Amino acid sequence: MPYPQLNRFDVQMQPLAARPNKKRIEQDHVAPHAQPRPLSPAAAQVVADTAERIRAARARQRPVMLTFGAHAIKNGLGPVLRQLVQGGWLTHLATNGAGIIHDWEFAYQGQSCEDVAAMVREGRFGNWEETGFFINLAIVVGAYEGRGYGESVGAMISRDGLNLPSAAQLEAEIGAQASADPAQTAAAADLLTVVRRFALAPGWRPIPHPWKPYSIQAAAHDAGVPLTGHPMIGHDIIYNHPMNLCAAIGRAAERDFLTFAESVSRLEDGVYLSIGSAVMSPMVFEKSLSMAQNLALQRGQRIERHFLLISDLAESNWDWSQGEPPEDNPSYYLRYNKSFSRMGGTMRYVQADNRDLLLTLLHLLTAGTA
Repeated sequence: MPYPQLNRFDVQMQPLAARPNKKRIEQDHVAPHAQPRPLSPAAAQVVADTAERIRAARARQRPVMLTFGAHAIKNGLGPVLRQLVQGGWLTHLATNGAGIIHDWEFAYQGQSCEDVAAMVREGRFGNWEETGFFINLAIVVGAYEGRGYGESVGAMISRDGLNLPSAAQLEAEIGAQASADPAQTAAAADLLTVVRRFALAPGWRPIPHPWKPYSIQAAAHDAGVPLTGHPMIGHDIIYNHPMNLCAAIGRAAERDFLTFAESVSRLEDGVYLSIGSAVMSPMVFEKSLSMAQNLALQRGQRIERHFLLISDLAESNWDWSQGEPPEDNPSYYLRYNKSFSRMGGTMRYVQADNRDLLLTLLHLLTAGTA
């Protein structure tokens, strides 16, 4: 017998406007021209070297990938990331499910970041109508349209809405494609499920995003730069909402994983930046590099001249250019550093606030280009 399941339809959702938030993007954003706090001399040298490597990579038309945790968005770095994209310095961005959500909430209502402890006590944490409804719907629609997780949300923000086919159109597609294209049939069936479940009217559904000039997802979408989302089931508040359909999330996230891996496959002489992502970035990178290396070796090639800049707030006194520390050294338990140190190429670690690091990097890259 199947195990019993919680019924999400009985969970009371509340309007997002009823939620107190800790961050307001208009006052809490980091302006690209702002002056960062000075980095340590050692960190400043690594970041300066990174800027030169990025310049060289872009001159050779090699990838520059930036993977970041949700705190980069919560800290208001959307405008800084936008300028890095618009300046042509980044060819791929990636974040986790929370990064996608905070960027969307800032674009939609100009605010984000609830008081988790207080909301859990009240049974309200994550139970917000618009966040769960619109992000999940964007992913189901995006999966049907052939988009990845991040692109689906970025397109909704950029276009200020979603286009919904009718139930009749979806039913006809399912009948016509069932044998010829089973994957697309499944995506259409997913969308038909939510169209029926929520009695969604066909046609254009406007979803205004008044604060989208702060959104990195919108900027990446408009620039044609992949911003891939790498979620884990149950990790994010959108799973609380009955609009959530994990089959569609898996379909869109699979596309993003393979898009990420394709960028990694071209990383020879390129640059990979991992900013404040202790779990998602190293885990997705190591699997992607393994696949990419497998394919490269089949061609008689090898990916080995890649540069990795890893940054977080945790202190590490170990010289990672010497390989892994012994198990009795506390740095051994900085798992993300240990993972990246096994990935070949050249790895450097910088302990820094992500605001100071990314602002410093932006200023170095744009010096003399205004």
